[in-house]
Amino acid sequence: MRAIVVRDTDLVVSDVAEPDLRPGEVMIDVYATALNRADLSQAAGHYPPPAGESEILGLEAAGVVTAVGPGLGPEQEAAWLGRSVCTLLTGGGYAERVAAPLGMLLPLPEGWTYLEGAALPEATLTAYLNLFMEARLQPEERVLVHGGASGVGLAAIRLAKLARCTVYATAGGADKVAACHARGADLALDRHTQPFEDDIRRHGGGAGIDVILDMVGEPYFAANLDLLATGGRLVFISALGGRELNVDIRSLMAKRVHLIGSTLRGRPLAEKMRILRSFSEAFGEHLAGDALKPVIHAVHDLARAGEAHESMRRNENIGKIVLSVRDGADEAPAASGAGRRQ
Repeated sequence: MRAIVVRDTDLVVSDVAEPDLRPGEVMIDVYATALNRADLSQAAGHYPPPAGESEILGLEAAGVVTAVGPGLGPEQEAAWLGRSVCTLLTGGGYAERVAAPLGMLLPLPEGWTYLEGAALPEATLTAYLNLFMEARLQPEERVLVHGGASGVGLAAIRLAKLARCTVYATAGGADKVAACHARGADLALDRHTQPFEDDIRRHGGGAGIDVILDMVGEPYFAANLDLLATGGRLVFISALGGRELNVDIRSLMAKRVHLIGSTLRGRPLAEKMRILRSFSEAFGEHLAGDALKPVIHAVHDLARAGEAHESMRRNENIGKIVLSVRDGADEAPAASGAGRRQ
């Protein structure tokens, strides 16, 4: 099968062996996959996959189930064989086929294309996990999302608005600010033009922020801490701007602040399955329409994955960058969920 492999940090198309099916897994013919910052880090040699997992890049995919593995009986085969799905992966998405645990499959929502399905799992589950499971976000609370125009940021804005929260966002540039507003942000600010904390404070009449989702790190820490309400929760999901902090512990104590560090990829499968179930219970009904459809910045052919990485490295994207793996990736399958075979 065709797949993207990393050779001296270059991304090249190569013929590789198809993945083996382990107990409880299914085989998916991949129609589309999507980029994540973790892919860039892995390609640069800084973020190896968990032990025993695929060395191929790609943390999410959408396609058609074509086989079921050991331990899955006729009932599971009848339920899933031929169905169009999307899934969160620990690796392997930049390929024509991928093996995925049955418990990580999400039926492709009706009316969605494979491109849209491929852009859903990583960003949306990351946003859901960190807002609602790690930070315990409650309806009517106040949320600040940094990197608001990223895939995770736009998903976080939408989920928080569906939970009836007041949402603030920061982003880099007028187009990205506009994208945050389009997803429902009550106030979005251009990080290039002015300090964000003063405008947020004015907008909220001086009220503190309950939850901050931060992928920037050190440059925003002092302002984040100042903005947090008593009992506020600050969740770090990356440190793109710097990872070392100077902290006055007394200031944390005075506000009873919770500092949370979080990743998704390295969690045990059972925990990822629990996250997916929790998301489906809380927001699954919104997958029936357009409310949670990802924002897609650009679509590249699988063979042009290197160009796609360069675009993400330059921070050009608003939302997700998607790779088309097979013909028909831009189509929505039949409403029955049955897919095509290759």
